[in-house]
Amino acid sequence: MDNKDIAQLLFPDVKLSEQEIFDKYPKRKLKEGEQVTRFAPSPTGFMHIGNFFQAFISYNLAKNTGGVFFLRIEDTDEKRRVKDARKIIYEVIDRFNLKFDEYQTFDGKDIGEYGPYVQSQRNEIYKVFAKKLVAEGKAFPCFCKKTEGKADVLKLRETKFVEDDQKEYDPCRDLTYEEVKAHIDNGEKFAIRLKTKNDGSQRIKFYDLIKGELEAKANAKDFVILKNDGVPPYAFAHAIDDTLMGTTVVVRGEEYIPSTPAHLELFEALGFQPIIYCHNPLICKLDENGHKRKMSKRLDPELNMLYFVEKGYPTESILEYLLNMINSGFEIWRKNNPDLSWREFKFGVEDITTVAPIFDIVKLNDISKNIIAKQTGEELYQNWLNWAKELDKTLANVLENNREKYIELCQMDRENTAKPRKDIYNYSMMSEYFGYMFTRPISYEIEKEDIEKVNEFLKIYAEQYKTSLSNEEWFNNVKEIAGANGYATDNKLYKQNPDAYKGNVAKACEFIRVAITGRKNSPTLYTIMKLLGEEEVKSRLLNHKF
Repeated sequence: MDNKDIAQLLFPDVKLSEQEIFDKYPKRKLKEGEQVTRFAPSPTGFMHIGNFFQAFISYNLAKNTGGVFFLRIEDTDEKRRVKDARKIIYEVIDRFNLKFDEYQTFDGKDIGEYGPYVQSQRNEIYKVFAKKLVAEGKAFPCFCKKTEGKADVLKLRETKFVEDDQKEYDPCRDLTYEEVKAHIDNGEKFAIRLKTKNDGSQRIKFYDLIKGELEAKANAKDFVILKNDGVPPYAFAHAIDDTLMGTTVVVRGEEYIPSTPAHLELFEALGFQPIIYCHNPLICKLDENGHKRKMSKRLDPELNMLYFVEKGYPTESILEYLLNMINSGFEIWRKNNPDLSWREFKFGVEDITTVAPIFDIVKLNDISKNIIAKQTGEELYQNWLNWAKELDKTLANVLENNREKYIELCQMDRENTAKPRKDIYNYSMMSEYFGYMFTRPISYEIEKEDIEKVNEFLKIYAEQYKTSLSNEEWFNNVKEIAGANGYATDNKLYKQNPDAYKGNVAKACEFIRVAITGRKNSPTLYTIMKLLGEEEVKSRLLNHKF
């Protein structure tokens, strides 16, 4: 009996051949330079910013070359699969506008010719290639009851391969047909392991698109390619799927570099053209001592991509910040092209950073401020409303029922000005930033020594305030009242002899602003007062609680 008989014994129901599978997945017709990339997440919980970082690199590599970007759900690890995690993957990708050319819809329809695009639906394909490897003597069944590293396997290994501890050969690698059949007849489950051709002394070189040529110790381990439940681990599944689906570049984290020798040996055993890997550096943060550290779910809420959704960051802000981390040249490009979409920025793998990028929330906020500052008042209102509809229904009702009022509020110091305000970097800030439009201030930025003269001035001013005045008339009115009550109306004279006055007109306006908003700085005071209405303004001027 030979290996083909063992293969038939293990996989009696597998009828398709390798060639028949390839016939179902014809080679893609690509133009020169076009790349086929994929995002292949596992539905194991929230969407990690590092996973999205890889997806965004893959997306750009495909789109910048006129190629194909597809989604493949890698759900073969049933123990780690989390309910609704696949839904989160779709939601995040949709929110950040990364459009796939090929994918499986959430209700199970494959869009594209290379599906199914969900690995758990491709198990029969994996078995065809596992059977092939066994038939060729390149893989074998393993009946060990425990996984690698457990006591019974280690004991067998010690007694069977004592002369060379560099190898990690499995005890079952040389079972005869009769021994395999006895295990099968006994109802024992089996895994399939690759029979490594190496003994631990070899080294290999391989090329990485970001890091260039790398050298490492060759794999010398009989690793599992099909688990005893018939499901493949990542190594086997991705080798087959990326080959059949015509992937040209696999973008993945640099933590996979140590596994690459094993993966390349697997490609060779299967007779496949080795895949081209692009191992991107991992996103880090700085600790309190300025040292790099991995991002942590416990310490870093921004690790979860939905954090940015909940906070109301514009989609473009996140994508532009990630482009900054991928390629530092983007910042210069953006400065020179302030009005172009980020999609016009083209880069290749040679432009991707080789150094672990540092996640800096301050930098992100600066980018986001610039993006929001470019929005018209109506755009800002609509984006704020859209965020509120999802995350603050009460606020959404207020905004919808007072549309014109809040559009005008959003327009303040924004339109028809060379330097629009840059105070807002996400939509969740809006309610706090404009809190005085919803409720009266509960705290005031006022010095104790000013309280007496503030109260005196505000009482006089409240008696004469009218909302019917134009902006120019309003300011002249403030100036007139201030001048009549000991405040300098000529700033030059005030600077020459400040002790002769209670303050200047700017100080008088500050007193009004603090009484209305609680703050020394705010957008246009005239507009705020007009939107609040005469009755509310007078009430705040007279009934503040300094």
